[in-house]
Amino acid sequence: MTKAKLQSLNLTVSEKQAGLRIDKAVTMLAAQKKPDLSRARVQALLAEGYLSLLGKPVSDGSHKVKEGEVYTLCVPPPEKAEPEAQKMDLTVVYEDKDVIVIDKPVGLVVHPAPGNRDHTLVNALLAHCGKSLSGIGGVARPGIVHRLDKDTSGLMVAAKNDATHQALSRQFADRSLSRTYQALVWGVPVPPVGSIDAPIGRSPRDRKKMAVTGKGKPALTHYKVIEDFGDVSLVECSLATGRTHQIRVHMAHIKHPVVGDATYGKGRAKKGLEFLKDFPRQALHAVEIHFVHPRTAKLKKLTSKLPQDMQKLIRKLRRG
Repeated sequence: MTKAKLQSLNLTVSEKQAGLRIDKAVTMLAAQKKPDLSRARVQALLAEGYLSLLGKPVSDGSHKVKEGEVYTLCVPPPEKAEPEAQKMDLTVVYEDKDVIVIDKPVGLVVHPAPGNRDHTLVNALLAHCGKSLSGIGGVARPGIVHRLDKDTSGLMVAAKNDATHQALSRQFADRSLSRTYQALVWGVPVPPVGSIDAPIGRSPRDRKKMAVTGKGKPALTHYKVIEDFGDVSLVECSLATGRTHQIRVHMAHIKHPVVGDATYGKGRAKKGLEFLKDFPRQALHAVEIHFVHPRTAKLKKLTSKLPQDMQKLIRKLRRG
């Protein structure tokens, strides 16, 4: 990690800060020299190794400081708030001067975040659509109305101007913007057509995961079995709500997790079906999206075929 062009702050713990968590203490001490440094920013700097004590990095935010300790905080220059335009190949399903619908491939992150600062869908859209996207929905998610996980493929709609973004966001909120997915799941849900009405929120056991929890937000998924392979089935799911990881969490909740989903549960492949356990991502694809075009008021219905990796699995399952 280079320290070039970094602002270096030497921070001495006084009696007032002694015993405090290091992130809180460093925020208090840094405020005297750099008042715009928030506690969240300090926590991020700790995690990235920019704080040291006697030359050794300190990354545990819960560490308690002692009076007289001298910490060195290196603050890198601020990054550009607006994502950069980066030309990338996009599969465009529909486009006009207001909206663009793309078929997102597996592995493409939707918007910049720590660990994925560039080469995201947002970067690609900025290059493809130009400056018309730059002010939509805040800096972090220009034009993005909804998202797909990195390893979920399929249809996504994005706005090309502010009025369209607001209109599509309202449709997303009132559920008139509908999305349908297909997934390969372990086992065969019973009944073959049904609904999963269970609130989703942060898992109390692992804050990086979502879970069905009484403290969560209402979540409703409708499903139907399209094809029964015995140990695995192809299901179609439509979302009545838009919670994070909703289909993956709900299918796991009813004991039929999505094939390849390492986060929310793996199934047990019987002899001859070992290839299912090696599938490298959740077998989940957004096959349809319906929305009312904000300018024409006409219903747009767009579809996408299952990607080749899921089609290959289905062919193997049909052969038995």
